[in-house]
Amino acid sequence: MFSKVYSAVTKGLSGQLVEIETMANKGLRSFNIVGLADQAIDEAKERVNAAIKSIGLNPPHSQTQKVIVNLAPADLKKEGTLYDLPIALGFLLATEQVKFSTQKILFAGELSLDGRLKAIPGTLTLTFLAKNQGFTKVILPQSNTAEASLINLLNEKNNPQIIGANNLKEVIDYLEERLIIEPAVFQNNLPEDNYTNFEIDFSSIGGQTHSKRGLEIAASGNHNLLLEGPPGTGKTLLAKAIISILPKPEPEEIIEITKIYSLAGLLDPSKPVFNQRPFRSPHHTASESALLGGGPNAKPGEITLAHRGVLFLDEFP
Repeated sequence: MFSKVYSAVTKGLSGQLVEIETMANKGLRSFNIVGLADQAIDEAKERVNAAIKSIGLNPPHSQTQKVIVNLAPADLKKEGTLYDLPIALGFLLATEQVKFSTQKILFAGELSLDGRLKAIPGTLTLTFLAKNQGFTKVILPQSNTAEASLINLLNEKNNPQIIGANNLKEVIDYLEERLIIEPAVFQNNLPEDNYTNFEIDFSSIGGQTHSKRGLEIAASGNHNLLLEGPPGTGKTLLAKAIISILPKPEPEEIIEITKIYSLAGLLDPSKPVFNQRPFRSPHHTASESALLGGGPNAKPGEITLAHRGVLFLDEFP
């Protein structure tokens, strides 16, 4: 039998739709994943097998079937563990162990061996992709719903419902209408202490009138600023204080910053919304890749991580 489930891949700060196609036929026992997948996805076979077995269904390794999972488009590199959940659901659909409609639903989530769903990075980007592609629901691990529901901060129409589940069984029960899961609602109660508790507050610096005036002009106009002078004159102190006089980020800016830090894996699980302006101060020996981003597994660099905030390059020469 054949099944198709939808997921996505992150490309930079955007996403692209991925179709998880599963074919299960009688034959020698095998379970293969194709479609330019990385090692983490290849290892999903063992996680999916154990997770399905843990909820009392027949896993791939227990059946005399040839199972092929294709991640389309096949020429697009995929990486990460977010495909565990859609691969498991695709297999269960193809082997007719479950029955539900997958149209207009985007799936993403990492599976534990006991079937629990673990958090993944970049869920806010996936949610915006789902909206742009016309999906009505996004099913994610429960721990990702606070971040994903940030899409509702813009109060726009046609936002997809964010459905959070704790494990694979809850997802199946929800899809087969045996369980009701209320869509996650964004709680617009962003803490204000991010704008009052700074390492160095601008108002606590005495003197330096001329330099502080320069910082105020740079902050108000989003200008670059070069501070030079002999050691010990307060250049670093002033630079670290500039973050305290920047205005609060607008909702669109909060979403942009959160997207970046989510993709970089730098979001605090207890605070899944990055609602402050970032201050990045890389060491003066930082490499080109560390500043600009990139590498074998492309990650945002310090310049990107400072987006909508401050990039402080100490010892610039």
